[in-house]
Amino acid sequence: MRYLPLTKDDRAAMLAKIGVRDADALFRDVPQSAHVERSAFDLPDTQGELDVERALSRMAAKNVAAGSVPFFCGAGAYRHHVPAAVDHLIQRSEFLTSYTPYQPEIAQGTLQYLFEFQTQVALLTGMEVANASLYDGSTATAEAVLMAQRVTKRSKAILSGGLHPHYAESVETVANLSGEVARAPVLPGREEDLIRVIDNKTACVVVQSPDMFGLVRNLKPIADAAHAKGALLIAVVTEAVSFGLLEPPGSQGADIVAAEGQSIGNGLNFGGPYVGLFATREKFIRQMPGRLSGETVDAAGKRGFVLTLSTREQHIRREKATSNICTNSGLCCLAFTIHLSLLGENGLTKLARLNHARASALAERLSRVRGVELVTPTFFNEFTLKLPKPASAVVDALAEKGIIAGVPASRLWPHDHHLRDLLIVAVTETSSDEDCDAFVKALAEVL
Repeated sequence: MRYLPLTKDDRAAMLAKIGVRDADALFRDVPQSAHVERSAFDLPDTQGELDVERALSRMAAKNVAAGSVPFFCGAGAYRHHVPAAVDHLIQRSEFLTSYTPYQPEIAQGTLQYLFEFQTQVALLTGMEVANASLYDGSTATAEAVLMAQRVTKRSKAILSGGLHPHYAESVETVANLSGEVARAPVLPGREEDLIRVIDNKTACVVVQSPDMFGLVRNLKPIADAAHAKGALLIAVVTEAVSFGLLEPPGSQGADIVAAEGQSIGNGLNFGGPYVGLFATREKFIRQMPGRLSGETVDAAGKRGFVLTLSTREQHIRREKATSNICTNSGLCCLAFTIHLSLLGENGLTKLARLNHARASALAERLSRVRGVELVTPTFFNEFTLKLPKPASAVVDALAEKGIIAGVPASRLWPHDHHLRDLLIVAVTETSSDEDCDAFVKALAEVL
């Protein structure tokens, strides 16, 4: 009864009060096609805690940890070194136990690091204002599209084919309710002609740079074309370390920047939690989702911090909110802020240059392997290879040799058969010379 405190009589009383016969009646709106018979799961009804721990430990042992073998996966989630100081500092009690800063007089520490975080994000992206973060890069992108629809009072969103497909699906899930979402074709290593399809009904154009295949995009022509039609440019970044080397989106004409901040301060963590970065122009600040922490002075003239804008659904009436996202991934954005503070501007630039140098060196070596072609001519720390056979089979063969070689494009676009020979490879400062040597040797053997 430790985890299931209600008795049969308790449940019967609750069902009677609600007015339904059994618990299944609560799910009557779920289509029958989505139902699964209990017998389909090979699981015991009950099991002791020690037995559960043993069973789960056996399952976990089948996984290969990212740091235990040569690892070259990216595609929106990147393995970087996180200093031990980051984990130590975020676990201080004043950070770990703090929650929503509704009362500024007892939440100055939380409000201050949110203010510092916003300042960092604005500087990195080249924008004027940033919010106190969102769930992750995909929800930040979806919120950016909703914001553009409100600003322009238009409904059409054009998504670049190089946008992460999970981000595109998030946009379609959220923004399809309020307008039209159109995806451009997926053209690995090339810039699709987005300018031609922008019209007077377009609210925004969403472009990722570096894109899903690693290609670094020139956003200026697209921004100019969008602005000429009264539309906004939303720039998406999945690799935050690239801010240390590439020209920021704000300098290229972006109106909104939506990014994933996982690369700085946050480990892979089996896919989450991550932290969404969101920045925009000051003139759009009233339509920006989430929270904005601001600086002020108290009655004694001392520096202090408050929630300047709180346009989330808990703060005002639901239908008036700019967003219903209910968290700012506070601990993750704190980790981001601490790591970036430890690096400093010079440290971030050095880290970015190291990533690019290692990726360039490995790309050159891999492209010399017989039958391998480098698809992306300009990249940061991620590039795409065209292999002489399906990439998924090659990845499986390399995994047998103890090398996690990257992400087959077919995993992300399973129905696009022209992408099945493409392998997306990411190289970071954690990729050692020995790791790269092993990758080149093993790939030649497998092919």
